[in-house]
Amino acid sequence: MTMTTAEADKILADNFAPWVLALGLTVQRLGDDRAMLRLPWSDGLAREGGALSGQALMAAADTATVIAVSAARGGYGPMTTVQQSTSFQRAVVGSDVLIEAVVTRLGRRTAFADITMTAAKSGELAAKASTVYALLG
Repeated sequence: MTMTTAEADKILADNFAPWVLALGLTVQRLGDDRAMLRLPWSDGLAREGGALSGQALMAAADTATVIAVSAARGGYGPMTTVQQSTSFQRAVVGSDVLIEAVVTRLGRRTAFADITMTAAKSGELAAKASTVYALLG
């Protein structure tokens, strides 16, 4: 059974640091092996020149992966990032970002995911990431 967005939002509220919650991420959609989150535009997350900071995008990708892995496992369990690689394609200015994390392999002790980050206004790809997680419980 697919996790609900309310259950996923509770995972966010209960398991992430205040600075991650301050990003304002919301769960938009879930599937058996994926999650889509929205990172709202904020001038406070922009770097010099007005583009959304890479650090905010990387944190959003990392967070979306936790939600996608939780959906694939049928609920939240302790996990930690082992590796994250991010490639930035274009700057995002004045637009929310849709972050879709797809679990590509779910093992007993590790999970792998691919993440796409798309500017909501234009639909253009902003960044791609891949992650590896250790499943701790």
